[in-house]
Amino acid sequence: MSTSSLATLVRVAFVIVAALGLAACSSGRQAKVKTGSVSIATVSLMKRLDMPRTAPIFIRVFKEEAQLEVWKQERNGQYALLRSYEICRFSGRLGPKIRQGDKQAPEGFYEIERKNLNPWSRNHLAFNIGFPNAFDRSLGRTGDHIMVHGGCKSVGCYAMTHKNVEEIYALVREALLSGQESVPFHAFPFRMTEANMARHADDPNMPFWEMLKVGHDAFDRTARPPRVAACDGRYRFKLDPSWNAASDAEVCGSPEPAMAQAQVQLGQAY
Repeated sequence: MSTSSLATLVRVAFVIVAALGLAACSSGRQAKVKTGSVSIATVSLMKRLDMPRTAPIFIRVFKEEAQLEVWKQERNGQYALLRSYEICRFSGRLGPKIRQGDKQAPEGFYEIERKNLNPWSRNHLAFNIGFPNAFDRSLGRTGDHIMVHGGCKSVGCYAMTHKNVEEIYALVREALLSGQESVPFHAFPFRMTEANMARHADDPNMPFWEMLKVGHDAFDRTARPPRVAACDGRYRFKLDPSWNAASDAEVCGSPEPAMAQAQVQLGQAY
């Protein structure tokens, strides 16, 4: 073989090897960021309810009823129920999470931020609800990585079907990317009706649940998530949206309505 022919073969081989290398890079497993997806039916429902696609959202969870609700802001500033999803599984019993390893799903008032989104979760998609919050920490409660995630297994989280978490995750992600700083996540043991409170009246968690009911009822009265702050081992709530930008210290230092005085003592006793 002549020198020129050999050189030609070398160049051809180099091109083939390079092409194979590029093919390997392009066909290899890529780090794909999952975003979830909002169904066409839900998008159509937003339009019928006059909810801008970019409007803020709010999430409520009811353990006993195994329901996760997504509420969305209407053009008038109030919130209306967009969708309700069945919780596939939560671990533990009714009552708050107290410590790491107790396998309890938390109850209380939390915030989901962009940093809480986990598109690489082994449970398909997940977001951290923000436990422990300032209230939990003030009582020495411990734990971490408490999620809403896909799959029907839970050791302290709220587990959804893959189909449902696809949409819930996408709704949270869209709201955060549209400018909402954090998504309120309120978790309750059951629907906080007077009948349910009476049915559970002998439960040792009732003082805590009475405090949760104040925040629950605040939303039901105004159709807007209340401003929630942790103040000396208890929750404080402000219904006026002008308090939304206030610090916890400002909320805690503000005068308390007379109707809430009983809750002050209740929270301190708890």
